[in-house]
Amino acid sequence: MMKKTLALLLALTMLLVLPACSEGNNALPDQPSPAEPPPAEETVPEPPEPEAPPEPEAYEISDPKVMPEGGVKDGVAYAAYDGLVEHLFFHPIIAYPELAFDGDAQEKGLDDFMITVDEFNKILNSVYERGYVLVDIADVWSETTAEAGNPVMVRNTLYLPEGKKPLIFSYDDTNYYPYMLENGFAHKLVLGEDGKVWSWGLDPAGNEVVSRDLDAIPALDKFVEEHPDFSPFGAKACLSLTGYEGILGYRTQTDTQSWDEAREANRQAEREAVKPIIAELKRTGWTFGSHTWGHIRLGSGNMDKIQTDTEKWLDEVGSLVGPTPILFYPHGERPDGNDWKQTGPAFQYLQSQGFRVFCSVGVESFSYIKQDICAVICDRLHPDGTTLRYSRNRYLQFYDAKDIMDTAVRPDLGVGQDWNA
Repeated sequence: MMKKTLALLLALTMLLVLPACSEGNNALPDQPSPAEPPPAEETVPEPPEPEAPPEPEAYEISDPKVMPEGGVKDGVAYAAYDGLVEHLFFHPIIAYPELAFDGDAQEKGLDDFMITVDEFNKILNSVYERGYVLVDIADVWSETTAEAGNPVMVRNTLYLPEGKKPLIFSYDDTNYYPYMLENGFAHKLVLGEDGKVWSWGLDPAGNEVVSRDLDAIPALDKFVEEHPDFSPFGAKACLSLTGYEGILGYRTQTDTQSWDEAREANRQAEREAVKPIIAELKRTGWTFGSHTWGHIRLGSGNMDKIQTDTEKWLDEVGSLVGPTPILFYPHGERPDGNDWKQTGPAFQYLQSQGFRVFCSVGVESFSYIKQDICAVICDRLHPDGTTLRYSRNRYLQFYDAKDIMDTAVRPDLGVGQDWNA
């Protein structure tokens, strides 16, 4: 009987335990599931550090008024030079002749006063092969004090590589005026990824082009890189700037007709944008001169206009490029009508504003130190379409126009009789 009772109890116990065992591995219905670990936060990669601008290549500017030690530099003998210093000036050069010489109202003027990129490069090669070397216009004359105590200008002795002849370059109107932009010129200067000065513009199809081959400023830089003996002192050219359409392709000017805060903000942005370009030009041998703010006629006798214009140039352009002793006469027109025989009120005023070297245009590279005021007047020669066509003989010391002028792209306007010589 005891055995039966124990067996019965054992069976009942098993019946109670089996259901619990069958659910033993299941989660309880009122117990939440263990929380899944939150997904790992997506790692956002750090933006790459911006590349530092390249270190500018070293560029040496030296003084041609100082004889190298021992009369020799880099194995080249130097000698004193007190002769004539030639001076050639250029307007902006034509990058795309098909846009300049397209039969419109601008064609004749562009043919008269401009040269093409190819013509400019040929002139560079020609003056280089004829033994010219570039010098800075500001190194040719200096201001000093006479025995009587008054300031005077003096012509400096230059020390050049033996057998070489000094040559000044200047570029007028390096402002990139709006009319030029649709007529085949570069639009402005920019700094390339290499830190050098390039030009920016549009080709005939409207595509953006950044180049060192389509404007006279980077083209001369390249030429000097390839022919460093063409610029033994580091000089390039003096840029003759107006101000009424800004400078170097940047619209830094004020508008005397209307103005507002938005226009002023844009002007200030343009001023900031051009500053690094000015700094790089200065670092690599370029200098600046005034061409007046409004390209005005200095022989008019209108002193109010001359003074207002000069103040505006100093405020809007001089504040960017710094002081300059160089003034280039617009239209080649001399102050007061004749700066050789007289020193009139316009000349006196301009000299009082810091200008000492006054440049016109003529048929030879002429200079004269004035005796009644601390100033120099000089003339420049002008390679352009007019002189290529009609003044071949006058420029033979620099180049032969027959070898330079690109008659295939220029309009058929004839040439002078000296082409037949």
